[in-house]
Amino acid sequence: MLRKLLTGIVFSAGAALASNVALADGFTLKDKPKIAMLDFGPKNDGGWGQSFDEARQKMEAALGQKIMFVESIPEDASAIDPVVERFISRGANIIIGTAFGYSDAFKALAAKHPDVAFLNGSGTTNASNLESFYGRTYESQYLCGMAAASVSKTGKLGFVAANPFGVVNWTINAYELGARKINPNATLTVVYTGAWNDPVKERAAAMALIDHGADVIGQHVDTPTPQVVAQERGVYGTGHHRDLSEFAPKATVCSSVWVWDKFLVPEIKKIEAGNWKPSPYGAFIEMKDGGTDISPLGAAVPEDKKKLILAERDAILHGKQIYAGPLSDRDGKLRVPAGQVLSDADLWKMDWFVTGVITQK
Repeated sequence: MLRKLLTGIVFSAGAALASNVALADGFTLKDKPKIAMLDFGPKNDGGWGQSFDEARQKMEAALGQKIMFVESIPEDASAIDPVVERFISRGANIIIGTAFGYSDAFKALAAKHPDVAFLNGSGTTNASNLESFYGRTYESQYLCGMAAASVSKTGKLGFVAANPFGVVNWTINAYELGARKINPNATLTVVYTGAWNDPVKERAAAMALIDHGADVIGQHVDTPTPQVVAQERGVYGTGHHRDLSEFAPKATVCSSVWVWDKFLVPEIKKIEAGNWKPSPYGAFIEMKDGGTDISPLGAAVPEDKKKLILAERDAILHGKQIYAGPLSDRDGKLRVPAGQVLSDADLWKMDWFVTGVITQK
């Protein structure tokens, strides 16, 4: 989702988030956990919002309790505050948000309700009872890039992206690095739509990429439109947020999918256990801890390539770093020296591209 995300994302600055965090004593609930969730989007949006709703249902089964839930809550304190206050009045003591734009409201609410734990997906604020979290999507998009190159006949890949922010650029670069693991000559042409959710612009971008020779379409936008266009035009694609083969079963060969429950269930159990100490910089979740993963690979991916992709997935689960040096950008500038790994701060502010990525001028 990450709608307005990252006009100077605070995660990258790190220390700026620590000022309101007290780590001397951990947070402990006074009563048994009672959970509520606010979803930014509709629960059936096919993307970001639905990924959280599906996680909620899995969490209910894993935690043995119903989770109070409301959908389509806009990123405005005047909408957020009354909903949270109502949940708290009904006994909720763990509140889960799902939007960057909830960040300031959640910070204020956490200060007002020090006995309540707050978690916020794609947020940027943290406190002794508030933790924002987001996944390292470049890990799963790297694998999607491998799948894309595995089914491409031309080595010309296309990518429909929302905005040139760090969290989008890191998926683009990882996608190309994955593609080049399969085909060292693969290229990735990117079109930015300037919007997280604009099916009209996404359709136009996907059509243009295919018209210029791309035979696989990747994406970091909220709707399944690029996959739908890929299927209409007889090419392949890879999805984002959820398994988008639901919308384009013939085209979609891989999707980067959120697996929020794999992070939230253990995190809620930590809160329940007491002495919970949120990260002062938020939780930046690796694949092994439940950030993102990939959907089952499509039938079009050759079996030998599936084995390679799954081997790389296993390597990531065991610590493989996508942005390990030596790594230079497409202009030849060394970005990561040999023996080093790109820092989280540099990931968040990524404004450069690896060899093979072609962007708009």
